[in-house]
Amino acid sequence: MHIGVLGTGPVGRTLAQALVDRGHDVRMGSRCAGNEVAVAWAEGAGPLASEGNFADAAATGELVFNATAGAASLEAIELAGNEQLAGKVLVDVANPLDFSQGMPPTLTVCNDDSLGERIQRAFPEVRVVKALNTVTAAVMVQPDLIPGQHTTFICGDDDAAKPQVSALLREFGWPAASILDLGDITAARGMEMYLPLWLRLYAATGTAVLNVQLRTGELDA
Repeated sequence: MHIGVLGTGPVGRTLAQALVDRGHDVRMGSRCAGNEVAVAWAEGAGPLASEGNFADAAATGELVFNATAGAASLEAIELAGNEQLAGKVLVDVANPLDFSQGMPPTLTVCNDDSLGERIQRAFPEVRVVKALNTVTAAVMVQPDLIPGQHTTFICGDDDAAKPQVSALLREFGWPAASILDLGDITAARGMEMYLPLWLRLYAATGTAVLNVQLRTGELDA
């Protein structure tokens, strides 16, 4: 599959490399073609890897990952272009984090809205699926870094898009039983608001290689 990755940070590079390693043709997009980080990645990742600007990545990809910083995601997707993205699945892994007041960051949007929803409203012809935003980049593509079963979440309005994303997650090593569909794109609110808890778990455990497992039971009659 031809896949575009918007973003050249650690998340974008990790996803892009994992996709190339699994045989996908990946173009990494940044604000301007020739970005030093993107060029270095493409040169080192082999013949399936290339780079360009956001619009190049969006046009090339049959499916596109948004791995930009959450505060800049809407602008980045605007630069990618609605024409290039219309009808395509956009996997939004970004979180709307605000670092302006230092650590820990706060959320730029929460409670009654989310970044995932804002992207879907701004680009109604794009098939947005929120996924992978509740784990660190390494765990996104190598869930077996954490022993045992643990849970990743997806949501989105397009019921045909979510199985496509789930299939990619299974390529990364997520068992089908560990992928939980939370419903429509409004579920992105909870997925993004999990980040303040994730940051506290990171501080308490001293490692970003962490995740949760959803377990259920029944009340006594």
